[in-house]
Amino acid sequence: MTLPVRRGALAGAAAVTMTLSLVAAPSAQAEPSTGAVIAEVYGGGGNSGATLTHDFVELATVGDAEVALDGWSVQYLPAAPSERSRWQVTELTGGVRPEGRYLVRQAQGAGGSTPLPEPDASGRIAMSSRAGTVALVDGGERLTCLTAADCAADARIVDLVGYGDAVVREGSPAPGTGNTTSVARTEPADTDDNAADFTEGEPSPRNAAGETPGGEEPEPVTARIHDIQGSTRISPLDGERVTGVTGVVTATRTFGSSRGFWFQDPRPDQDPRTSEALFVYTGDAGFELSPGDAVTVSGTVKEYYPDYAEDSKYQSLTELGNAEWTVTSSGNPVPAAEVIGPDTVPEELTARPGGNIEPLELKPDTYALDFWEARESERVSVTDARVVGPSTRYNELYVTTKPEQNPSARGGTVYLGYDRPNTGILKVESLIPFAERPFPRANTGDTLSGRTAGPVEYDQYGGYTLFAGELGTVTDNGLERETTREQRSGELAVATYNLENLSAVNDQAKFDELARGIVRNLARPDIVTLEEIQDDNGPDGRGDGVVGAEETLRRLVEAIVAAGGPRYEWRQIDPRDLTDGGQPGGNIRVGFLFNPERVSFVDRPGGDASTPVEVVTEHGEPRLSVSPGRIDPADEAWENSRKPLVGEFVFGGRTVFVVANHFASKGGDEPTHGRFQPPTRSSEVQRIEQARVVRAFADELLAADPEANLVVAGDLNDYPFSPAVRTLTEGGALEALMSTLPEHERYSYIYEGNSQVLDHVLVSDAPRGVDYDVVHINAEFADQASDHDPQVVRFRPSTGNPVADALNDLLDWLERLLGRPPHRS
Repeated sequence: MTLPVRRGALAGAAAVTMTLSLVAAPSAQAEPSTGAVIAEVYGGGGNSGATLTHDFVELATVGDAEVALDGWSVQYLPAAPSERSRWQVTELTGGVRPEGRYLVRQAQGAGGSTPLPEPDASGRIAMSSRAGTVALVDGGERLTCLTAADCAADARIVDLVGYGDAVVREGSPAPGTGNTTSVARTEPADTDDNAADFTEGEPSPRNAAGETPGGEEPEPVTARIHDIQGSTRISPLDGERVTGVTGVVTATRTFGSSRGFWFQDPRPDQDPRTSEALFVYTGDAGFELSPGDAVTVSGTVKEYYPDYAEDSKYQSLTELGNAEWTVTSSGNPVPAAEVIGPDTVPEELTARPGGNIEPLELKPDTYALDFWEARESERVSVTDARVVGPSTRYNELYVTTKPEQNPSARGGTVYLGYDRPNTGILKVESLIPFAERPFPRANTGDTLSGRTAGPVEYDQYGGYTLFAGELGTVTDNGLERETTREQRSGELAVATYNLENLSAVNDQAKFDELARGIVRNLARPDIVTLEEIQDDNGPDGRGDGVVGAEETLRRLVEAIVAAGGPRYEWRQIDPRDLTDGGQPGGNIRVGFLFNPERVSFVDRPGGDASTPVEVVTEHGEPRLSVSPGRIDPADEAWENSRKPLVGEFVFGGRTVFVVANHFASKGGDEPTHGRFQPPTRSSEVQRIEQARVVRAFADELLAADPEANLVVAGDLNDYPFSPAVRTLTEGGALEALMSTLPEHERYSYIYEGNSQVLDHVLVSDAPRGVDYDVVHINAEFADQASDHDPQVVRFRPSTGNPVADALNDLLDWLERLLGRPPHRS
């Protein structure tokens, strides 16, 4: 997407996104505005070749009446928004007069020489210099529309301008711009066709007082680094020009989109709250500095937020922009890196004021986040650190500075509660150009041997990050992928596996690797609930009406056969187009594989995307009204989310009901390391409601037959200690098998270095001899077929007859005692 991404640049891209298709994108056709309108948009401020230092949006009126802007906002969206894109918001006050202007200053770049006149409102949005969408909104709430048609239907939007190749626009988009050009309205009138209303030209910002650029700049403040950093997260000199700032260059970042250098004052003050280092953002690699250069720097102090949002949920980085410097000497000693050991970082993560922690005085001896903030941009080092999150495609890995903190059975660090954060985790990226040294490949449990040192700063993906100018080497500690045992003759094996957006457009290698995992590592389970199955053309065909997944599933089954497994059959229900979330156009869904040589599926026709499955009784036994069938698909709990699928199976003459699930994702939650504490888990609300609906189905089935064999499995996107999982298990009707494992084995996924749980298997009381296994084959490894580990549960289904069940239990005990090999079909 077109967004001036800066952080995560060393990782390749800051986030995985899929661009919304331009095919058949309707134009926004709102009524022509007669009040306030957008008059000019400029996104090149401070870029290479630019004269102006800031981006801006200018407002005007159509008509002869003043328009009050109190409570209104200007909002920005990338030109090609993805499903994860969020409008960025700048709130407005005051008003715009007839024939007057209203100037909204936005983000400052690293270059430029001329400041804007005093703005009428200010924001931090870094708009693209080439293409994007700006909306004038009657209200301050963030817009949610991501298409031209949806935005046209939002009555809050007073005016909207899409420039360049913007997907969201009125009519055809306005011309694209550059670092030295803006788009401006040619006439006061608004025809609701951006191409007709706007032309490209030289930026001409004007504020409500009629002032234009070129006014005198205020005198800069002479300061040292610790004066700039201050004793809270926000610089006391934020937005001010400073001069005479001295220090020694400690590291340079010459590639990626966040280029610049760090420098550190070798003469610290005595306040442990104030960092002695700063990052200078240059915007390009056109500088010649080396570690050991003593420099005197002038620049503008800025609090950089990684998502550029006014109401960012992330912490900021205090930095200098629009900087100039002189080298006073070279070859000086670089300030020593602080050694981070097991007892260095506090155990408690942060204060929890119930809001923004930015105004709070730092307590680096008490809180881990304060510890790192008080060392922002300073050099730190770790030695022989254990890897707890494998190397990613973004060229990063995670280590722990506290090897005894919640260690997993296989070398990771387990996340065990909202009140038990792992404060020893530290992300590592490299400042060494990859052409000189490729980023190392490491698995969980490996060791980053030797010394790794460099400046530390906050990153939205993973929190505080050590940017290594000195990078250790990876020692392979021999982690192997697990293999579970095969089921015995009387055991039914039910597995669950999230296949990470599998579609027929994937390379054969992914199908083959997933198939090997099912055959070899999962030992050919009888039933597999599948999550993240996409339609046959995946995200490539957004809105084209293709929802079937026959080719996707056929290729998976053929790969399983080629790997030596059974010829599974499958059951699933196609969703309605673009209704179930996931990657745009992928039409994600859950489904079943089953081995017909071991288990049979009870097909009852009538199940489709909108028909709810019901529990009915026949001859005193429960059965499904449709099989497979979706659980209450019209309930609001499933809006823009995968619907659970129920199947009725028969194994050894006994009926088993299996529910495949994929609950709503955690997207939109505030991070554990963000500026709002405690973080708001907004996505949790929907998952609690989804758990309520699934639990209601389970209660209905078990009311019809308390001895029903029921398995509820899948990616619940939540932890064993979460309210959603507690909703499923309260009262004991269902048992979450993850909670039966020792704490150091409770994980199926790794996120930001935390070994944690998203995937679950829950069972009713009826199954006998339950044997449960999380099979670690993906999450801990740099090479992954999926980002989730599969799980399998083996059990003897209840017959409903206590005597028969007791005999089966005895048989199971004898088989285990005699060491009889498991059944192979």
